[in-house]
Amino acid sequence: MRVTWARLVGLVILFSLLLVLVALVALAAGSTRVSLHEALSVWGTPRAADSTAYQIIFRQRLPRVILGALVGFGLGLAGTAFQAILRNPLADPYTLGVASGSAVGAVVAISFPVSLALGPFTTVQAAALLGAGLIMLLIYRLGTSGREFRVEGLLLGGVTVALVASSGILLIRTVADPTHLVAIDRWLMGGLVVIGSRDIAAILPLLLPGVVVLLQLGGAFNQLALGEELAHGRGVDPASVQRWAFFAASLVTAAVVSVAGPIGFVGMIVPHAVRRVVGVDHRVVLPCAALAAAAFLVACDAVARTVVAPTELPVGVVTAILGGPVFVGILMRSARRMG
Repeated sequence: MRVTWARLVGLVILFSLLLVLVALVALAAGSTRVSLHEALSVWGTPRAADSTAYQIIFRQRLPRVILGALVGFGLGLAGTAFQAILRNPLADPYTLGVASGSAVGAVVAISFPVSLALGPFTTVQAAALLGAGLIMLLIYRLGTSGREFRVEGLLLGGVTVALVASSGILLIRTVADPTHLVAIDRWLMGGLVVIGSRDIAAILPLLLPGVVVLLQLGGAFNQLALGEELAHGRGVDPASVQRWAFFAASLVTAAVVSVAGPIGFVGMIVPHAVRRVVGVDHRVVLPCAALAAAAFLVACDAVARTVVAPTELPVGVVTAILGGPVFVGILMRSARRMG
């Protein structure tokens, strides 16, 4: 289907409205019933400090909704980019092992008395970013030969590093103080527990540059989908596009994982579903998949906060429960097509 500016803008507005609608529902959802109207009525007035509705909605739920939207946006965008450069619709931000590097860094920081706090980043967040950065450089080295960017080497290197990182996490859990195991497990399940704006401020400096780069690569991704030789003939340097996409998507993944932990399936199933709705043109898929993933994660977090209230589930558990069957369905459908 031919892409026009009117269609692109229309679809972006549509998915943006979906995100706003889901965010409003998430603000109203929770173990405690509060009035959104009441919270808005005291906003900016001296009565806000004494209003329970204001404190719950604007101090607790709103930062959580914003963080969920940013994390989902990043995962959806990074997932779409990884699927484009690997030419595999089942790839996601965790395929190449960057999230595993973040997990190792975070687990080390939780288990041992180290202090890496830097600016808005807590020790755990800074360690997660450091782990992701080291793994990203290692995987890039494994996936390149001279100036040539080898997709197969990148994929195999990422899977191998992820397996080694998982073994490292098991080793750390074995030698760590048992009192730290609960914190480790909670972080590894992913979560959006946030009070105030510190985590939001921490995620933006790394998230925004990666988002800007990836949104500029939609046309180049379309050329890559036709094959590297044809892309060369049309003036696109596949190695350069793949390199920029890899680093930008890895940066986005590292940023969101450092704050929210590893939240699986969002970056895989949402881009796949969005393609079935809007087509395969990456100029449309990139922004729409990011917005849809943001809405999906905010909705999953609302479910996590309410389904077993007053207790709450880690949002990573909810996305796994919803995404696992979808992933199996995609595999079965692909197997039928190949057969």
